[in-house]
Amino acid sequence: MTLAFHLTVLVLFCVGAWGMAQSRNLIHLVACLSVTKSSTALLFIGIGYRDDAAAPIRGPGREAAAVVDPLVQALILVDIVVGAAVTALLLALAVQFHRRRGTLDPRRLTPQRR
Repeated sequence: MTLAFHLTVLVLFCVGAWGMAQSRNLIHLVACLSVTKSSTALLFIGIGYRDDAAAPIRGPGREAAAVVDPLVQALILVDIVVGAAVTALLLALAVQFHRRRGTLDPRRLTPQRR
């Protein structure tokens, strides 16, 4: 992995984290969380990448000397699915918060008295 790759991952993570810290809108907060999650997925992809490796498919006539680790690929697929589910849940909670309070400002996340 090159220095440019590491800097890209670091910049994505910092931009997402800074956006979450500075956000005054729940939708913006969820988008920044997705950017931060994407940086970790990119890091995992970089960890599993090999220049001289082939796809991990074995069969007659497909004996490669080096293959890419399929565990990293499986982890990224799980990360994408879980990330989509968490994003959908957080957006649904933001919609409910807006319906009940009339705002999307996270500073107003206080217990509602009945």
